[in-house]
Amino acid sequence: MGKIIAVANQKGGVGKTTTVVNLAACLAEVGQRVLLVDLDPQGNSTSGVGIHKKKIAISVYDVMLGTAEIKDAVLSTGFVNLFILPSNINLAGAEIELVEEEKREQKLKSALVPLKDDFDFVLIDCPPSLGLLTINALTAAQTVLIPIQCEFYALEGLSQLTNTIKQIRRLYNPLLNIEGILVTMYDGRLNLTMQVLAEVKKFFADKLFQTTIPRNVRISEAPSHGMPVNYYDRYAKGTEAYRTLAEELLERNHVSRETLMKGEEK
Repeated sequence: MGKIIAVANQKGGVGKTTTVVNLAACLAEVGQRVLLVDLDPQGNSTSGVGIHKKKIAISVYDVMLGTAEIKDAVLSTGFVNLFILPSNINLAGAEIELVEEEKREQKLKSALVPLKDDFDFVLIDCPPSLGLLTINALTAAQTVLIPIQCEFYALEGLSQLTNTIKQIRRLYNPLLNIEGILVTMYDGRLNLTMQVLAEVKKFFADKLFQTTIPRNVRISEAPSHGMPVNYYDRYAKGTEAYRTLAEELLERNHVSRETLMKGEEK
């Protein structure tokens, strides 16, 4: 199976869904086959790639409850190499319905097995909480990508999440690691931004992505058009940032330019 990365932060409003959608699209753009798993009941990743949540026949909810096969649920987004396991509000009930299930924390991991040879990357959009859905994502994933906003509470949230990752590693997934920490909504003119960035570097220097995602109006506008930013405005600063992030991620995972060129030729 390709690399499974959970994009998680229990704090809302840090650019988690924005990062999942745009990173997935930028990886797909350079020839990687990418599956985006929307594990948030709000379904924002689903609508962010142009899929109407109310028209979904089979969702990740049905797959996790075992009432549908994952291959029947995965949809093509219409964007090159980019596929989605969609979500809608039905998923909100999954946490309660799965409580009595055996191995409830491994439902997503088991569901992904039939797709093991179909994708280069699987990116999971986690809900803004540390409940059972996020535990499923962290149990299924090999690594966690953590978006943070440069604000006062960022480090506190980061500390809570790293503690959760340690618990998941101990209980369910001993190989889980941090892929990287991504600074979003970056504004280098603000003193607070620089202070928080300095603190993150102090504790997580080896995990911090060199790429930062700036505040950019095009990034904010793209979801309302059901498009990743690289399709909405290919020359926007936000597009450039997510393309750079995709390159950095591929370098970290030792995907060569030769491999990318072959993917593009396909």
